[in-house]
Amino acid sequence: MGPVMIPSVILWHLFFFVSFVIEGISGHVSSWVNAHATFYGANLSPSTLGGACGYDNTIHAGFGVNTAAVSGALFRGGEACGGCYQVMCDYKIDPKWCLRGGVVTVTATNFCPSNNNGGWCDPPRHHFDMSMPAFLHIARQGNEGIVPILYTRVSCRRRGGVHFTLRGQGNFNLVMISNVGGSGDVRGAFVRGSRTRSWVPMHRNWGANWQGNVDLRGQTLSFKLNLVDGKLLQFFNVVPSSWRFGQTFASKTQSS
Repeated sequence: MGPVMIPSVILWHLFFFVSFVIEGISGHVSSWVNAHATFYGANLSPSTLGGACGYDNTIHAGFGVNTAAVSGALFRGGEACGGCYQVMCDYKIDPKWCLRGGVVTVTATNFCPSNNNGGWCDPPRHHFDMSMPAFLHIARQGNEGIVPILYTRVSCRRRGGVHFTLRGQGNFNLVMISNVGGSGDVRGAFVRGSRTRSWVPMHRNWGANWQGNVDLRGQTLSFKLNLVDGKLLQFFNVVPSSWRFGQTFASKTQSS
């Protein structure tokens, strides 16, 4: 009996099945979810606005151009900010507009609001409104503007350390946290000043901005972050006592 020839379509599906399993092992996520994706922006210029997450500039924040606004079912009141998702177009459902094998990893940097009138971001729908550069990784240019997708949570791969941007005025302290690796999304944050004996819990003011209820002026600052995936990150003395509102400081690594 001669060699058995396997149809190319079967090989293609087998390749992506193996890829899903590998990503599930390395990225701590094992399931893919059906959703839809649209795009915003009329050209290939990168997005610079972080919208509901509060990132002034998604590139400077460490997220690059592959970003997305996510529907409320995913946004979770801002907890999703900074989280990473691997997205692929569902070629089996829409072979006309989906790019076969096209996959992209996007960071959640904004909120796609509901219009309460059957919109794609209405609950309980899972939806990604992607930047144009990210969208063109998975769909053909000139398409009808919406495609079916599959997505899964993956670990974020960041360059450099975590960024802490000091905001506020007087004794009102607000810290915007960005460029976080791992799951990327922060569930809890704590701060400790050089004159503070213990960790002080912070609460989410909005998006990626965390508020502290202690006067931290003139103190060297340390931070502790609890990520959605359960990891604990600690950053000691990452902000010098000479800090001023508006400045951004970065840790040396992602887990110092």
